[in-house]
Amino acid sequence: MLIGEVARRSGVSARMLRYYESLGLLQPSGRTGSGYREYSGEDIRRIFHIESLRSLGLSLREIGRALDDPGFTPSALVDDLIRQTRERIAAETDLLTRLRRIDAAEPAGWEDVLQVVAVLQALGSKSPAARQRAALSAGDEVPVEALVEAVLRETEPNVAGALRWALARSGADGTALLAKGLDSPVAAVRERAVRSLAELAGDDPTAHLRDALAHPDVVVRGHAALALGTRGVADAIPVLIDMIVDGRNDTDAADALSVLASDTATADRIADGLVSRLGTGTPTGAGAAQRLREVGGPAGHFTRGTTEAPARVRLTQSLADIPGYTASRALIELSQDEDRAVAVTATYLLRLRDAP
Repeated sequence: MLIGEVARRSGVSARMLRYYESLGLLQPSGRTGSGYREYSGEDIRRIFHIESLRSLGLSLREIGRALDDPGFTPSALVDDLIRQTRERIAAETDLLTRLRRIDAAEPAGWEDVLQVVAVLQALGSKSPAARQRAALSAGDEVPVEALVEAVLRETEPNVAGALRWALARSGADGTALLAKGLDSPVAAVRERAVRSLAELAGDDPTAHLRDALAHPDVVVRGHAALALGTRGVADAIPVLIDMIVDGRNDTDAADALSVLASDTATADRIADGLVSRLGTGTPTGAGAAQRLREVGGPAGHFTRGTTEAPARVRLTQSLADIPGYTASRALIELSQDEDRAVAVTATYLLRLRDAP
């Protein structure tokens, strides 16, 4: 079969067939009497083998080795092709992401395009100082997606704070994107996501923070509860009490509870929650009984729970800024507690409450 017929049947041009021949990839089995190349069925099969390997991304040199080296094993080459393909896909995906972000910024001209590119490059810089400057100078031209991605991957605390500030200042709605970060398999990303949500105002961030109260990650629950406490959301009370018991940001949790205790009903609910986790024995002595009568309650008792001593002290301290009868009664009983640290703390807090 002559070269023209081979080109027609194989889909490989005569020029490419001659090029394969010049590289030693393909040699026609014979020549006609006039000197024209003549290809056999085996030659044509080799052509199809060459084209098949090219379709996998092999170079012509690699194809020659694969076809002619008896000791060649394809596994290593295939593994390398997989790696190269993944790298190429990652690079193309990164390019597509940058193009979409530039498009989202709606640039009016090439100067705007260059400005967006410069900020995006700075946000991805290896220098923390450069990233921080980019965050602090970011304006409306920076797409919210870029800010969210930057804040979720940032490891430097100062830069992360600047990025959260930029995201909150941008006015763009990155809430849904940040909420997806709560489902990340990486604990640090989940924490960055909830801390960023905590700095966003509005109903949507608050709704996601409410959902985060039931998150399996205790750190996510804690940050959500602290943020909701400052927003006056009483749903955070159980998690805040858990934080005090566990000793996780217990001072901040107690402060959040004091903010929530702005009305009698909520104050009593908080006090009941603290007391239920605290547990105390029957008050002893005339002093405790007299104080209970003064606040209008009987000299009852709470069944002692399993809460450990350090946690009981923290719970007692948390009653300090909770107003109302329930908190006062609990402190009176605790002033006679068998745990001296608890009793001393409660007595001191009672004196503060009595002070003019």
